[in-house]
Amino acid sequence: MRIGLLTEGGYPYVNGDARLWCDRLVRGLAQHEFDVYALSRSEHQEDEGWVPLSPNVRRVRTAPLWMAEDDEVVLGRRARRRFSEHFAELAAVLCGGPGGAASPAAGGVPSAAEQLSGSAPTSEADRFANALYGLAELAREAGGLTGALRSETAVRTLERACRAPGAHRAAREARVPDLLAVTAHLERALRPLSLDWYEDDGLGAVDLCHAASGGTAALPGLLALHFTGVPLMVTEYGVRLRTHYLTAPDAPPAVRSLLAAFQGRLAAEAYGRAEVVTAGNTHTRRWQERCGAEREKLRTVYPGMAAQPFAEVGESPDRADPYTLVRVGRVEPAKDLVSLLHAFAEVRKQEPRTRLRIVGAPTGPEGAAYLGHCRTLAAQLFPDEAEGPHAAGDNPVSFEEIGGPELPSVADAHAAGAVTVLSSVVEGFPVGLVEAMLCGRATVSTDVGAVVEVIGGTGLVVPPRNPRALADACVALLRDPQRRARLGAAARARALELFTVEQNIEAFHGIYLEIVSHAPVRRVLLDGAGAPLPFAVPAEAHVPVRWTAASPGLAAARGGPGRAVGGPVRATTPVPAPEGA
Repeated sequence: MRIGLLTEGGYPYVNGDARLWCDRLVRGLAQHEFDVYALSRSEHQEDEGWVPLSPNVRRVRTAPLWMAEDDEVVLGRRARRRFSEHFAELAAVLCGGPGGAASPAAGGVPSAAEQLSGSAPTSEADRFANALYGLAELAREAGGLTGALRSETAVRTLERACRAPGAHRAAREARVPDLLAVTAHLERALRPLSLDWYEDDGLGAVDLCHAASGGTAALPGLLALHFTGVPLMVTEYGVRLRTHYLTAPDAPPAVRSLLAAFQGRLAAEAYGRAEVVTAGNTHTRRWQERCGAEREKLRTVYPGMAAQPFAEVGESPDRADPYTLVRVGRVEPAKDLVSLLHAFAEVRKQEPRTRLRIVGAPTGPEGAAYLGHCRTLAAQLFPDEAEGPHAAGDNPVSFEEIGGPELPSVADAHAAGAVTVLSSVVEGFPVGLVEAMLCGRATVSTDVGAVVEVIGGTGLVVPPRNPRALADACVALLRDPQRRARLGAAARARALELFTVEQNIEAFHGIYLEIVSHAPVRRVLLDGAGAPLPFAVPAEAHVPVRWTAASPGLAAARGGPGRAVGGPVRATTPVPAPEGA
């Protein structure tokens, strides 16, 4: 089958989210063809290029989210009226305007559950969908959507929605800078509506669209479903609405509220239209349910990791230094290395021989400054120690990066210590812990994100921002080698059972087959000579019954179950014509 893989800021670019996961998925399913449709986030990301592509990647089409090329189309009077109507409807939904006023919870700002699905009227989802697909149809027929979203008309339309009766308090308090910021964000997020990806020679030719993340990446899949009836599935290892709450705490209330409403509505629309929604862990799955995903559609598929690089370390548990703690991962404020350093000070009081190796590079806008702060704190907490007046001092805390002569690989970093420590205050799926588990290492972690789900009973878990509890757990494992060995062996067995590339690929392969086997016939396939292929589609697909529970109007959009819509298309692999034909 042919899969349309939809990404945002990730595969096939060298640096990006879910790059490794997508690459492993494509290479692992070599029996299928993949068309990659990628949205890039920055010019720097595009300049760095792509990863080497697997031979089964048939084509790659990209579009930037960091810039938009105005097609310079000037909308006529009728098209301008259509734009105003659809954008006004979209703005009214985000503001909780007439027909969908938000409840006064939380001082007038609707809660996430109220905004998304829990207590919001059902008609709100329909209004959002009508506005979204109306704008997409306008862009397809007339163009000019980018310029319209940047226009003064869009700002004034949003302002009227914010001032309308029933709008929630945060929207009513929006000022001109807030309105400009929101419309600018909506223009960026809605850029996929103007792409030319949705014809029969694009996403209309694939058997299934797989959005490798939620949010804007799912928009091309929604439009492919709307225009050509291609089924959609969505995979998330972190929900965009949660990311919005975490990354925009200092934004003005109006901006934060309106953008959260947009992210929530878009997520609910993607979940509602998708055949299957997969989550990387139960923590993400709970967020998806809160955002309106139906429980029957949800599957948990853990991200797969290559176990082979860690096999040698995992099979040699005695290789570790029994008095070394290791922390491996990115250096940024969310990892709370400050609490780890204070906890290590307590550990040193009880076990003076212990050392701490912090392995990782700074990331994000605050990473370098945070690393400098942690180095200063370590120097203050642990003055260089010397055995005598003529010996050089040595600090028990070291800051290192992978790739040097001592730690050439991630496996070597985990192998350097008897216990791996995670002190984060925010965490999604803890990849570093899975690496430690594959290495057979006992772990001490804070109870955040999916940590408990990943660890199970194979490690110690303590509350976040609690250096005393973190120190006590580390000391308990340092003083008990047999317990460390038992936990490490159990952790490795759990990781090999649940978190390998093989189980991830097998799960998605099964989901692909399930969705395509239930999808209605959309095209008549032709061989190389132009003759129909009578057995290209299983006979069961022609049975006139509804194969899946669909939203109202979805069957009509697909042409109805069991009925071919649109013109005939060539088979993916042309069949040679018979001799003499």
